[in-house]
Amino acid sequence: MTSVKISFQQVRKEFVVRREGGGPSDRFTALEDITLDVRPGEFLALVGPSGCGKSTLLDLLGGLTKPTSGRILLDGRSIEGPARDRGIVFQQYALFPWRTAAQNIEFGLEVAGVGARERRDKARHYLDLVNLSAFANRYPQELSGGMKQRVAIARSLAYDPEVLLMDEPFAALDAQTRETLQTELLRIWRSTGKTIVFITHGIDEAIVLGQRVDSRK
Repeated sequence: MTSVKISFQQVRKEFVVRREGGGPSDRFTALEDITLDVRPGEFLALVGPSGCGKSTLLDLLGGLTKPTSGRILLDGRSIEGPARDRGIVFQQYALFPWRTAAQNIEFGLEVAGVGARERRDKARHYLDLVNLSAFANRYPQELSGGMKQRVAIARSLAYDPEVLLMDEPFAALDAQTRETLQTELLRIWRSTGKTIVFITHGIDEAIVLGQRVDSRK
């Protein structure tokens, strides 16, 4: 097994910014010369203030956008776009309100053509993993914020991605729920061995969760 799972190699990301009044566009540099390696099974917490490029870095890793220069490798292969080897959990739960918790978890598997019985089995397994087995048939509006985020995590894990990308997933939750989910996430990480890249603006959260902490300025 390679000792490097993810490799950012001199990555730069610029955005075109239009000037007010119709003048010529400017270029804004969100990331500059990012070189960073993540080991297989590592829990990396990226911490920094708003606007420092954390989410941009995660978008690049998810294949949602491409670097202006440099490259990002996953298992030695260049990332060219989104793929099932990476699961993403955002701050907003993005659950389908007309689907139950179990059906939300099944969605990605359904799109991938997985059979109904296997989908149900996987949904039950991951509901159990996030301690929501008793809420399988509840709709999102019947769940608390913390429960919704657990469903979102289970949905991302259900199709067995190699890497889990998390963009401030607990930021909108109250302190007690956030602490509970931090404990749950560490338990899930230890039981699955997934490589996790976790974005946060909270230093305390980064220290609690990260096997390694990298600070962005």
